[in-house]
Amino acid sequence: MSMDTNAIPWETGNDELERLALEECVKRQRIDHRVSVLILPAGRCTLAARFAQLGAQVTVGDQPERRQEVEGRILATGFGSNIDFLPCDFPQVPDQTHRPFDIVVLRRGLCSQPYAQSKKAVRQLLSQMKIGGKLFISILGLHSELGESYPGGEQSIYERFGALSPAMARKYGIEAPVCLYSERDLFLLLLESGASVLRTMTSTWGNVKGVAGRV
Repeated sequence: MSMDTNAIPWETGNDELERLALEECVKRQRIDHRVSVLILPAGRCTLAARFAQLGAQVTVGDQPERRQEVEGRILATGFGSNIDFLPCDFPQVPDQTHRPFDIVVLRRGLCSQPYAQSKKAVRQLLSQMKIGGKLFISILGLHSELGESYPGGEQSIYERFGALSPAMARKYGIEAPVCLYSERDLFLLLLESGASVLRTMTSTWGNVKGVAGRV
């Protein structure tokens, strides 16, 4: 997918979902000081640094070709001993062998594939989490600006996968087909993936977010 991620209205590190994830880390640190976190994608590593500052061991997953850039950002955080880089091309879920995760933060990527494939990806992520671990997920919303004149809006989530309107595709540089979600669609995705849905919400920008647990 060709996408200008700087133009898309993603919330910053002060957004509600990330605040909840950080609060979860603080709670777990009171019981077990070996909290492990996976963040997909790495972004600017700001969120990774905030987790590391809390004492968590963080893994950031991102495209292999971004390794040098991301490792440079990790070094710049001053928490290099607490943050590892994991090469992966999400939504292909990386094989994780050295630790099960307490917390997984998935900030984007699922919209680039049909619902059925996203369900498979979420199941794979859940399998790499500890029992009782929590998944914090954000997906581009059907009722955001991106959904204006989006043909897929008339289809069910099981069939929805198509191009944005020409105006939105030009504005955000998203040329490939996407699957946009309503809050109800995200609830269904998490439920059908085998997660325990704890909370869903819609952000100011219209992105949908959810918190789910592995049972």
